Amino acid sequence: MLVAVLSVKGSPGVTTFSVALAARWPSPSRALLVEADPSGGDVGTRFSLESAPGLVSLAVAARRSDDPALLWQHAQALPGGLPVVAAPPDADRARAALSALADPSTGAGVLRTAASAPDAVVIVDCGRIDAGSPAMPIVRSADAMVLLTRAHADDLAHLARRLPAIGRWTAHPAMLLVGEGYSTAEVARELGVLPLGRVPDDPHGAAVLCGRPSTLRWGRSGPAHSALGQVAHKVAKVLIAEQAPPPALPRQAPADNQPMQVLRAVPGVHGVPGVPASPVSANGLRLAPTPLPPNTENTSRGGQAS
Repeated sequence: MLVAVLSVKGSPGVTTFSVALAARWPSPSRALLVEADPSGGDVGTRFSLESAPGLVSLAVAARRSDDPALLWQHAQALPGGLPVVAAPPDADRARAALSALADPSTGAGVLRTAASAPDAVVIVDCGRIDAGSPAMPIVRSADAMVLLTRAHADDLAHLARRLPAIGRWTAHPAMLLVGEGYSTAEVARELGVLPLGRVPDDPHGAAVLCGRPSTLRWGRSGPAHSALGQVAHKVAKVLIAEQAPPPALPRQAPADNQPMQVLRAVPGVHGVPGVPASPVSANGLRLAPTPLPPNTENTSRGGQAS
C-alpha cells in the first residue's frame, strides 16, 4: 500500500505526522517512510542520520535496477527500528532526486513495486505540494492520500477552490485538521468535505517523533502512548479499511473531540469567513465538493480560473 501525506499551504506538521503514521502502522504490515519533500528533508537532521543511503542514492540506483527490494536497501533505521529513506536537507538536491524519481519507469515504479508487496506499506512525506511539484507523480500513483490542513479561516479559504482538483489526485483522498481552529462540523459544512478527524496539539509526542528530548521515549511506549501516535494508529486502520472491499458503512457523527470518525453536517453552524458554503457530501473520506455547473465558474468567481 502506498500512502502520500501532504499539505497545500503552510507547515501543518506533515513530516511529524508521516513519521507517526509509519511508526504506528498496524502489524503485521512492514512500514517504510520515504521523504519526498521538494523543499528538502528534515528527518536526517532531526535523527542525525548519515547522508547516505537515502533519496539521492535511491534515485541513482533506480536508473539501473528494478529490484523489488531496492527501496528497503536505501533506508536507514530510526529509533525503534522504523526504516526511512531520508531526503537531503538541501532543496536543490532534493528536487533533483525527485525529478529523477518522477519517471514512471524508474522512481515512481520503485515506490509502487515496494508498496505492492504483500504486507508492505510505504508512507511518503510529500511536504507542501502543488500541481507542478516533482512529487506529484508519487501522489497520483498512491493508493491513498492524507491532506493535512490547519483549521483557521485563511487556511480553509485557500483550500476551498482547490478541493475539486485535489480530490482527483488519488482514488482515496482524506483530509485531517491539525490543531485548534474551526470544528470538524464547521469545516464539513463550509467546504463540503467530511474531514477524517483532527490531529491534536501534542508537544511531547511530537518531540519524540522529531528526535528532540521528551518525557516520552521512542520504543513501543513513546509513539504508542502519545496522543499523536494514537491518532496516527487510528488513521492507519481507517486507511486500511478503505482499501478493503466492500466499502465501509457510513460513520455516525461523534463529538468533536473524537477525532477519527467523520462528522455529518450540523444545521445552523456559523460560516467560516472567506469560505463559500457548499452542501456536505455523505461520501466518507472522499473529497467531494459539489461541482459548479458548466460555464458558471468564471462568472461566479470574478473570472479567475481555479
